[in-house]
Amino acid sequence: MIRVIRAEWRKLRRPTLFLGTVGAALFFTGLFTSLLFILIDSPRGNSDPENPVSREMLASVGGSVIGFSTVGSLLGIIAYCVFAAQTAQEYTYGTLRNLLVRQPGRLRLLAGKLISMKLFAIVMVLISGVLSLAISYFLAPSADVKTDAWFTSDGGIEILQAFINVSISVIGFGIFGMIMGLLLRSPISSIAIGVLWILIIENLLGAVRSSTLDWLPGSQLNAIALGGTPQVTYFHAMSLAGIYIAVGGLIAAVLFSRRDVAN
Repeated sequence: MIRVIRAEWRKLRRPTLFLGTVGAALFFTGLFTSLLFILIDSPRGNSDPENPVSREMLASVGGSVIGFSTVGSLLGIIAYCVFAAQTAQEYTYGTLRNLLVRQPGRLRLLAGKLISMKLFAIVMVLISGVLSLAISYFLAPSADVKTDAWFTSDGGIEILQAFINVSISVIGFGIFGMIMGLLLRSPISSIAIGVLWILIIENLLGAVRSSTLDWLPGSQLNAIALGGTPQVTYFHAMSLAGIYIAVGGLIAAVLFSRRDVAN
């Protein structure tokens, strides 16, 4: 198992992949966090027009991580793409057969790859969280936002909870990507279908009928990153997302263990 994790991590830390992924995560984190403070007095709002983030909200004990929590869903999409690509390309390049020669236990190989990609996702979340906190701290004075409550004991708890929630959400998105990569065995197809569903189809369904947000998988993971929303409670999101992941993971694991490894 350790060797599988190390082998997968060697792939994940390639400069082209690691720096590109972290760079994209930092870009979106910096953009969304900055807009919360720069547009705080904008008539159009600095976030969701229906739920703008006020100066009082930013000055609260959890104000330091509002930007970080908001960008959680985008970090999740990045993780989805990485997990899906790293899983499906083993079929495309024909390397999975060679891996199974060294590690014939298919599920053990799959578990090792998943653990390594989870660590990659946590590193990405940690770096993004540090950047978001730094930007929030430096932009707060210009937006007339007080930061006294941010670094109290309660504020520290809020920061820790936000990191945990975003990590769970991002890893959940990543596992969905891995499931799609195993099912479709094509990086392009798995990424395209997943991103289309998360960014377009779910938003359209939510706009047509808001009650669909109570059961769509992407909405559940987004709610987890935010610590719960008015529409979806944290417990409901955790429970339903867990069911989706468990069912999808079981189907993908069974197919992976029995299906031919060639694409």
